[in-house]
Amino acid sequence: GASMCLGIPMRVVSIDGLIARCEAKGVQRDVNLLLLMHEALAVGDYLVVHLGQAIDRLPPEQAADAWSIYDAILAAYYPGTRLARRWH
Repeated sequence: GASMCLGIPMRVVSIDGLIARCEAKGVQRDVNLLLLMHEALAVGDYLVVHLGQAIDRLPPEQAADAWSIYDAILAAYYPGTRLARRWH
């Protein structure tokens, strides 16, 4: 969907109130859950994160699709650089 282009898909590692610890490609971030406060979120869910806010929930296969697109973009724009490798 359109939301895929707005944010980064991240997996929920832990939830503490309206803050979720999320992980993507080995990088962890604290994410604000205010916009999804009425969703029943659980550890292992995939969220679309934009500027530190969780803006949508994704099925795992959609998160994987999004990452394969990001990987292709990174590889195309930064061939052979450390940046491209960092996300793998």
